[in-house]
Amino acid sequence: MNEDISPNYKPFTPETIVDYIRQRPEMGDVFRPTEPLVAEEIGDGNLNLVFRIWAEADKERTVIVKQALPYLRLVGGDWPLPVDRARIEAEALKVEYKLVPQHTPRVYFYDPDMYLFAMQNLNRHIIMRKGLIEGIKYPRFAEHIGLFLARTLGGTSDLALDFKTKKLEVKRFINPDLCKITEDLIFTEPYRYTERNGFHKELEPQVLALQADEKLHVEVAKMKEKFMTQAQALVHGDLHTGSIMINQTETFVIDPEFAYYGPMGFDIGAVIGNLFLNYAAHEVRTPDPAKRADFRKYLTDTVIDLWHVFVREFQPFWDQADPINMPKGYQDDYMLRVLQDSAGLGACKMMRRVIGLAGVADIRGIQDVHERAIAGSLALHIGRSLLLEREQIHTIEDLVEIATACKPTYPWGKTTLS
Repeated sequence: MNEDISPNYKPFTPETIVDYIRQRPEMGDVFRPTEPLVAEEIGDGNLNLVFRIWAEADKERTVIVKQALPYLRLVGGDWPLPVDRARIEAEALKVEYKLVPQHTPRVYFYDPDMYLFAMQNLNRHIIMRKGLIEGIKYPRFAEHIGLFLARTLGGTSDLALDFKTKKLEVKRFINPDLCKITEDLIFTEPYRYTERNGFHKELEPQVLALQADEKLHVEVAKMKEKFMTQAQALVHGDLHTGSIMINQTETFVIDPEFAYYGPMGFDIGAVIGNLFLNYAAHEVRTPDPAKRADFRKYLTDTVIDLWHVFVREFQPFWDQADPINMPKGYQDDYMLRVLQDSAGLGACKMMRRVIGLAGVADIRGIQDVHERAIAGSLALHIGRSLLLEREQIHTIEDLVEIATACKPTYPWGKTTLS
């Protein structure tokens, strides 16, 4: 990777970030010039430095500052990353804010020398993954995320942008190094031996079977080609439930540093795939059958509802389309392809989270090794089925039916939960 880093660049600490923020005129709407400020680092340690800064006298006046490091923290200095990803993330957030401000945090500024930006602190929300692990239902999520997906994907596609603007936007969001991470971790490494894979030994028979399944490899290759070549819309690129901040009334999407122009189904599938990862986890996280069935129904209803909201909110883009170039039959085919892409790409996201580097807490956070393997096994079965059977999917209900028909296997001979 060849990248000229600004000579002024330096990673901040909680001690140095406060003085920096004081000097930014954009913070005048949040902090008074001389008041005491407090900062702490809150990053998860995977990619970036993330700081929370607040007024000592009033914690409600607060911002988040996110700074790119020139390497992947999860692995270390041996895995360099472009610091320009901070620009891509800040600009993606600005695009999303313009299209759907009610579900996107506000960006206060971007600093091209320090490769950082400051944004609204969603301090009244929690990471959605944590809530779902605890079995919390979010009744407005399907409406919110369906709207977010329709506005951000439709609004950055050829249906909304003129030919020149679209191509210039593709150029602005070229993101090769982070796309390569996706290509490796989602579409390549789970299907071969690599030391970076992180599955548990109890799943080894099932993982080895997947890695020997040439039919599966063919379909994964088709999904990888689509990810690499189809510049359909500006996609978030990493829209899992850990990139969603939520409460009972509001939903915000964060962390689009993997944003680039790709297939719409990659974002939609990421949301659906993560809901089914949680579905698989509750196979063991919720032992009571009635409670488990109730929460799983919430998850599958959410999958169905978010797709229907997406279709409804996407319709205005079709209403403006040229009926000669894009007749009704083409529109129906387009939406079907987006649905089937969502199934296949979401399936790849699911399988990678069980087999590969950086799994999800829904499953890897399960303490009992056998129970963790049960949840992982179910997730792999759902992923494999959705990928191989995606061309049989014509409605979102078909997708849910395929997923919910899957069962885990128990390599050690156990066939039921005690």
